[in-house]
Amino acid sequence: MKFRPLGDPAARVSEIGLGCMGMSIAYGAADESECLRTLDRAAELGVNLLDTADVYGVGANEELLGRWLRNRGRDSVFLSTKFGLKHSAATRRVDEVDTSPEYVQVACDASLARLGAEHIDLYYMHRRDPGVPVEDTVGAMAALVEAGKVRFLGLSEVSPGTLRRAHAVHPITAIQLEYSLFTRDVVEGEMLDTCRELGVAVVAYSPLGRGMLGGALHSREALSEEDNRRRWPRFAPGNIAGNLALVEAVRNVADQIGCSPAQAALAWLLYQGPDILPIPGTKRERHLLENIEATDVALSPAQAARLRDAVPARAVAGGRYPDQALARLGH
Repeated sequence: MKFRPLGDPAARVSEIGLGCMGMSIAYGAADESECLRTLDRAAELGVNLLDTADVYGVGANEELLGRWLRNRGRDSVFLSTKFGLKHSAATRRVDEVDTSPEYVQVACDASLARLGAEHIDLYYMHRRDPGVPVEDTVGAMAALVEAGKVRFLGLSEVSPGTLRRAHAVHPITAIQLEYSLFTRDVVEGEMLDTCRELGVAVVAYSPLGRGMLGGALHSREALSEEDNRRRWPRFAPGNIAGNLALVEAVRNVADQIGCSPAQAALAWLLYQGPDILPIPGTKRERHLLENIEATDVALSPAQAARLRDAVPARAVAGGRYPDQALARLGH
């Protein structure tokens, strides 16, 4: 496994990380034994960047990683988690953002307990409550660093201006943003320029377009009833056919390169610079192996350009989130 600095030179992580959310929620049922085997295999292959959040499965995802860490050990893992999104006790749906300084401490202690860990390597503000000054939130996060509970600080889905304000309070090591061939406007332009000016790494979540760029999905009907993608606009009946046609265009370029569509999509992200770190999510070992092999795909400038051209700007149909979730982004 090759490694890259995660903003701070002291933080070196695998080029390809592992998003763990799908092991507990979102993409249909998961088999815990298979998830644990996937985590074992990831560690064996040198994948050390593991990503979770307190909101994934109402803490269940952190608990899963905690059970795995008890057997695996902590030293070889760079563990990242997040706070700020909260579930309604009545509906168990995410319907609140809390980034108050008081909640920062409470949320961190709860995550540490579920993870069975003494510290978190990278602690993200998952979403921002625009009613709370980010300086206050990051000040409380910085206190966690001083207390030894957290090593590095991160933000997720904020504006360039918020990133600057936060970084002025305490160095921000990484920002987590959706970034893929399907979603480029979130990162490219002012946000990426700001990150590079400040020395902040971009951790790219959903680098395979929530699995669509993996090339294995051929219809909406293939999604199980409990799969959250049935409620997301890009998988809606009026959008999915056109989006799958774009995946076929990516597949055609991948065939010319000699790799799978997923590997081409991940290699394209790695090509964008050493400060881009994809964290494809999977709960299955075979997908993990396919994703890791993307690090061996060395794109030429012409190949990278063909992949970009395969998904023209504004060609993807549907928003990346439902409207309610979109309203929480970019503050």
